Amino acid sequence: MTNISSSKRNGQDQPELSGTTSKSQRTKMSKTEDTEKKILNKKLKDVEISIPIVYGNISFWLGKKANEYQSHKWTVYVRGATNEDLGVVIKRAVFQLHSSFNNPIRVVESPPFELSEAGWGEFEIAITLYFHSDVCDKPLNLYHHLKLYPEDESGPMSTKKPVVVESYDEIVFPEPSEGFFARVQSHPAVTLPRLPAGFTLPPPVPVEDASKRKRGDTKDHPLSQWFMNFSEADELLQLAAARQQVQAHIAKLRRQISLIDGQHQQMKSPSDH
Repeated sequence: MTNISSSKRNGQDQPELSGTTSKSQRTKMSKTEDTEKKILNKKLKDVEISIPIVYGNISFWLGKKANEYQSHKWTVYVRGATNEDLGVVIKRAVFQLHSSFNNPIRVVESPPFELSEAGWGEFEIAITLYFHSDVCDKPLNLYHHLKLYPEDESGPMSTKKPVVVESYDEIVFPEPSEGFFARVQSHPAVTLPRLPAGFTLPPPVPVEDASKRKRGDTKDHPLSQWFMNFSEADELLQLAAARQQVQAHIAKLRRQISLIDGQHQQMKSPSDH
């Protein structure tokens, strides 16, 4: 857990099939406020709000349409870990591409926070997230290495199966203002803490009419079928299934050892008499 200028990873890179990779980390934000803001926005002591996010890229090989300068089409993005709208917290995202691109600094003012391009080379993309004024007055810098080619470079490339590389992060906001807490306490993209005993919730802010609000979630995104699932429930199910497999393997080995011991005893019996 670190401040805004750096981040700490909770997990190692996890290679998946078809060149898919995931990384996890947890970034803790700090908030500086002047005297006027401190008066207007009372801080909630011993409270933290966290926003699970995923950032990464999906790239498709162009196949017969590929040329020397454009072999892949790709999309780099920041999304909610459960594909919820991040616009409730993030105001804008700035993607800094390689200097060889026209207008390499791209600003995305509303969700979904993503950028699509075409090219042939892999490079590091700097992603800067700016938050709403009641959230945090410091931006968060993320870095993602654009991945175009699968880990197994000897295998055949496919125009239909993309290379996916994603990282999981939890942005933590300590001591949020009452206004921020009230605004996001019912939002599905936000993870709220267990509140201290006797703590009184600030009144929730009325939600704007959904019909008048532009949807910024990525649940129906055309690339969503390729998104990785970072659900804790799914991870627990996978762990339980793996444990059952291990226990079954142990039981099988015990049966084999018991059988070998029995055969060994039968072989020793004639010489004992």
